[in-house]
Amino acid sequence: MPTAKDALLEIRAHERECAIRYEYIEKRLDEGSQKFKRLEALIWGVYPFIVASVVLSKFI
Repeated sequence: MPTAKDALLEIRAHERECAIRYEYIEKRLDEGSQKFKRLEALIWGVYPFIVASVVLSKFI
């Protein structure tokens, strides 16, 4: 029959595993945030070309 000491050891092991898992999740979220910022910059870079195309089409 498991004792309180065994239960405490299992809880500590579980906490270590969860800490590793949450660290990995945080890392992935940071990577996703960086990718999103890059995509946002690319989208903002396209806007001037769209506006210029609309303006030029009025004169052609």
